[in-house]
Amino acid sequence: MTTQQSSAAITGLGRNAPVERAFFLLRTVFTIAPIAFGLDKFAEILTDWEAYLAPWINDIVPGSAHQAMMLVGVIEIVAGLAVALAPRFGALLVATWLAGIIVNLLTMGEYYDVALRDFGLLVAALALALLAQARHQASTSAGR
Repeated sequence: MTTQQSSAAITGLGRNAPVERAFFLLRTVFTIAPIAFGLDKFAEILTDWEAYLAPWINDIVPGSAHQAMMLVGVIEIVAGLAVALAPRFGALLVATWLAGIIVNLLTMGEYYDVALRDFGLLVAALALALLAQARHQASTSAGR
């Protein structure tokens, strides 16, 4: 067994390890979902996104609720691309964004079910960030 294989076996980050598959699944979903939701802010196929914008947020953002949702769409697309390109940072961006969505929904006094779902997604995004950090540390220590 080579040193690199031994290191991978000890850390559990070998190419065929379940942790690698979990990282792949989480990275895939947190790349595709934000991009898809972001694009849908422009297409409006899935839902009326403006209904999910808290009135107090609509009051402080410039422009209309529709324009605000289009800006949200751009941010979501950027977040998905960040996960694809730099998951250590992109996952934290997605987690932060989800926290903002949760606050928005809770302050509306409705959509508690969606807020709870988004909390689960936030936890999964944090798990992705932890896995990405572990992969990064394993790859930098293996390169020494």
